[in-house]
Amino acid sequence: MCTGISSSRYGLLTVCETVHRDCFGTKVNNNNSTPRENKKPFLFGTFAALKHYNYRLYFIGMTISMMGTWMQTTAQGYFIYQLTDSTTYLGLVVFMSGVSTWIFTLLGGAVADRISRWTLILISQTFMMVLAFILAALTFTNAVLPWHLLVLAFLLGTANAFDVPARISFVLELVSRDDMTNAIAWNSTVQNIAALAGPVAAGLTYNIFGPAWCFTLNGISFIAMIIALLLMRIKHAPPQELQRSNSFAVITEGLRYIFSSRLILSLAGAIGVVNVFCFGLLNLLPAWVTDILHGDEVTNGLLFSARGFGALICALSLAYLVKYRIRGKLWIIGFLVTPAALFIFALVRWIPLSLILMVVIGWSMMMTTNNASAMIQSDIPNVLRGRVTSFVVLIFNGTIPIGTLLGGVAAEYVGAPLTIMTSAVILMIFSLIAWFYFPDIRQKV
Repeated sequence: MCTGISSSRYGLLTVCETVHRDCFGTKVNNNNSTPRENKKPFLFGTFAALKHYNYRLYFIGMTISMMGTWMQTTAQGYFIYQLTDSTTYLGLVVFMSGVSTWIFTLLGGAVADRISRWTLILISQTFMMVLAFILAALTFTNAVLPWHLLVLAFLLGTANAFDVPARISFVLELVSRDDMTNAIAWNSTVQNIAALAGPVAAGLTYNIFGPAWCFTLNGISFIAMIIALLLMRIKHAPPQELQRSNSFAVITEGLRYIFSSRLILSLAGAIGVVNVFCFGLLNLLPAWVTDILHGDEVTNGLLFSARGFGALICALSLAYLVKYRIRGKLWIIGFLVTPAALFIFALVRWIPLSLILMVVIGWSMMMTTNNASAMIQSDIPNVLRGRVTSFVVLIFNGTIPIGTLLGGVAAEYVGAPLTIMTSAVILMIFSLIAWFYFPDIRQKV
């Protein structure tokens, strides 16, 4: 990096500083202090968060890391279904990650408000890297058994319970408060770029080299995030007033704030409903690809990527449209479109049309869930950010496994198409309730 060049190489350093300033609108600082930010508009605000040096490192590292995560997620689902030939077991593996989410996420949020979030992310990312390499080793040696997948899913969910609240609340330490909403939108973009590219890479890698290499590449991808964290120049001190409090008191304070806010409860509830009746069912795509569309691992990767493409369009739309102050209207549009697209998807047997519908589902689903998360985070006091975020993460990550398990069991008995259509009808009922009973959210700017 330019900032690591010795001052004795003054000419080269000057060139690097000039390029860095012209490309990113910031000036490189050579004394290991935080770079001074350029206050002029940065491409009309759409890329405002990316003018911050630390956030750019975060963005690059997390994009690579999340891409590896999506490779493993996509390959693992197909691998599990090949190994067990059971949608119930496919749901059970996802459910195990949910168990650890329910147990540890609120604690993870409290920890994120008491210690350095940078340190917590570094530890959790390293732990997840180790888990990925263990799964790869078991798969390479043909020693993997179904119970191994259950244990690893539980451990991965535990790591995520501490990692996700810390990562989301860490953003405010990387950007100014004025750029926070834009950074939240770009966080979603990170996830959705990965959700677009990762499944395609997983499908091709699985088809050519086998699932073990998907898990290996995921392990390697965590190194990018670890390096990004180590290159950051940031203060790591947690809020001092929480360091002397016990964890139970810290968690209770956060819950008291959450349950006093109708907005947080309403939006979190919407996230949970969408996840149970839509997002959770997407983890059953490997079975749908095999039994309904008669495709293979490449088809499986393409469907996941189509969802990621729709979600990416949503994230970019939110990053641009936030200035028009219509987040509430976009939220309800996404809530209404999701069940309609899901119902049509259940009727389709042609792969190209299925891919198009999956793009629509990805867009509308993220317009509801990610937009809700952004609206919640925009009003949180910083001292409570980790705990409130952990509650949202608990709802988000904790309800997906419920939907996957219920959907997997239902698909075993009544078939996947009827399961998806029923879920779409239930979700439509909830979206109409939201339209009539939550006008305050529709009017949210």
